[in-house]
Amino acid sequence: MHLLLANNSAAGAGGAGAFEAIASATGTGASNTITFSSIPADYQHLQIRFIVRSAASSTSTTGMNFYPNAETGSSSTFDRHYLYGDGSNVTASYSINQGEFYAYNVVPRDLMLSNTYGVGIIDIHDYASTTKNKTVKMFYGFDDNSGTTASRVYLESGLWRSTDAITDLRFTVSTAFTTGSVISLYGVKGA
Repeated sequence: MHLLLANNSAAGAGGAGAFEAIASATGTGASNTITFSSIPADYQHLQIRFIVRSAASSTSTTGMNFYPNAETGSSSTFDRHYLYGDGSNVTASYSINQGEFYAYNVVPRDLMLSNTYGVGIIDIHDYASTTKNKTVKMFYGFDDNSGTTASRVYLESGLWRSTDAITDLRFTVSTAFTTGSVISLYGVKGA
């Protein structure tokens, strides 16, 4: 699925720190990719809100990758730190020189408990700047109602070592986003 975006003048004037809807995409059950293209540079920050599930035939979770601009997963310019809790333990770790941003184990696959979804919020700061590397904050998780440590909540920060303005975002999962999956893009007005 690929969305071409235009400036949403109907979103309202907003105020300092106001959120404005830019675009939203729903999974088709046939594609593992959702892309937002031609993101306007009219905002200070971006926020992505998601509720996702994969059509993969498995009883485990998978992650969701996302890439700015034309990144393909081979650039090794992404770093991240994360902290997660599973109801019994808390774990912290990091990854450097990665090829993408990655939301760990947040996407339930099709053979897991029906109607369970991973949910989260991603903030991308100063996305339109051409003088700053891009920083990302993510808060996400899922609960499969099993009482096991498979259910987790994550807090993650990330860095894309690039001063390019972000004009496109591509999200991918294994197999396909189910038809109940929704990813929405918002602009955050500055002061």
